[in-house]
Amino acid sequence: MSNAPEPVEAVLFDYGMVLSGPPNPDAWAKMRAITGLDEAALHDAYWHFRNDYDRGALTGLAYWRAVGEHAGTPFDAAQVAALIEADTALWGDLNLPMVEWVQRLQRAGIRTGILSNIGDAIAAGLIAKHPWVRGFDHATWSHALFLAKPDPAIYIATAEALKTPLTNILFLDDREDNIAAAAGLGMQTVRYSTHAEFEREMHARGLDALLYAGLPTGFPDAAIK
Repeated sequence: MSNAPEPVEAVLFDYGMVLSGPPNPDAWAKMRAITGLDEAALHDAYWHFRNDYDRGALTGLAYWRAVGEHAGTPFDAAQVAALIEADTALWGDLNLPMVEWVQRLQRAGIRTGILSNIGDAIAAGLIAKHPWVRGFDHATWSHALFLAKPDPAIYIATAEALKTPLTNILFLDDREDNIAAAAGLGMQTVRYSTHAEFEREMHARGLDALLYAGLPTGFPDAAIK
């Protein structure tokens, strides 16, 4: 009986730290300036309600009001609008090698999807800023389902929306808890850290054909523009 993995029919991407790069330091500095909070206070308040924001229990407006109240510095409407804009910019820098791979997969006819823990206001801002996001076969933004990774239900719903069995999906995420939950449901997974390490892992898995999908035959290192 063969132990070979199922063929990959769709590739599913986390957004933050996979399709995007690290948080933009200028955007974080702008949030500190808007709030008047020091590093420790902003970091604490920013993450305190983040899971509620990601799973749709709080809207962007309610999230930033909760952040201000938690920090003891309520924000007015103008501050909240500026903070939503800066928060979107915080996650707006792209991981270009991964985005280029996504576009090659799409040109090669391989299904692609996004599964991201993200609040409503940031999702709307990123979609408006990055038209290429509309090229995915499906995007699951956690706030829309009132769920967040690593809840198993969000992976199942995403697989159904992609019209692909769980075992035929390759899922990429930077967080171990999210990867473990997906693997527990039967998804094939790669934890993303750097692009070089990702490519080494794909080689080790024998997934070169997928890694080089859309490249001219015989030119695996060529860049497609």
